[in-house]
Amino acid sequence: MANLKEIRNRISSVGSTMQITSAMKMVSAAKLKKAQDAIVAMRPYAETLSALLQNLSAALDGETNSPYTLQRPVKKVLAVVITSNRGLAGAFNSNVVKESKRLNEQYADAQVDLVTLGKKGNDAYKNSDRVIHNDNAIFDDLNFEATAGIAAMLMDKYAAGDYDKIVLIYNKFKNAATQIVMNETFLPLEPQEQDAAQSGTTDFIFEPSQEEIVAELIPKSLKTQLFKALRDSVASEHGARMTAMHKATDNAKELKDRLTLEYNKARQAAITNEILEIVGGAEALAG
Repeated sequence: MANLKEIRNRISSVGSTMQITSAMKMVSAAKLKKAQDAIVAMRPYAETLSALLQNLSAALDGETNSPYTLQRPVKKVLAVVITSNRGLAGAFNSNVVKESKRLNEQYADAQVDLVTLGKKGNDAYKNSDRVIHNDNAIFDDLNFEATAGIAAMLMDKYAAGDYDKIVLIYNKFKNAATQIVMNETFLPLEPQEQDAAQSGTTDFIFEPSQEEIVAELIPKSLKTQLFKALRDSVASEHGARMTAMHKATDNAKELKDRLTLEYNKARQAAITNEILEIVGGAEALAG
């Protein structure tokens, strides 16, 4: 009977776990809808702003004096590692950390420093002296103003020549089950070359001058790019956690069913043994 009690305890424990994972799945599903709507609504604006900046910059034929377009030999790299503050989201955080560590191979001849946004990324590098800044609180109330402050810090470091390249590493949201790990250049800005079709014959009149418009758009575009990456990461986190908790719930149900079957077999065997003992005792008395 001790074995039966142990199985009953395991069934109870698995049942409790299944309730928790199921509840977490539903919470993540509710949060995912809001986060997904936010990133889907933002993408057209961010992509249009980026395309406009690239076209204007290309039209200037390298005449812009912006420090953010200056290309330098890559000797120092700054990676912005965007993770979450919580776990239980499958490989969501570990994939980003792995990609950040791969930068040491990608830039083997350069020094790679880190800015971690999210507790899990900071935990992964807690014993490293390469982290120059970390911010775990940004996801508590994600807004453009807080993001703009971090983007301004990154822009200042690049403009001052502290780093020759700045990259963003984060999960891009595709759907609830799929997140794409991105290794995206933040700085320097690389104007997109226009092909013959894009260079067209349209003659625009710019007010103020084209150079002033580009100078005004660059900081706004960079801040928007970082904000989009953070929103992508938030939507990806909820999608990854919902998927992970769905799988965990299914696995718990399968384990509970298997334990229940094992319990019923053990209980049936115990009852059979008791009956045999009673019958054997009755025969002994009768004999």
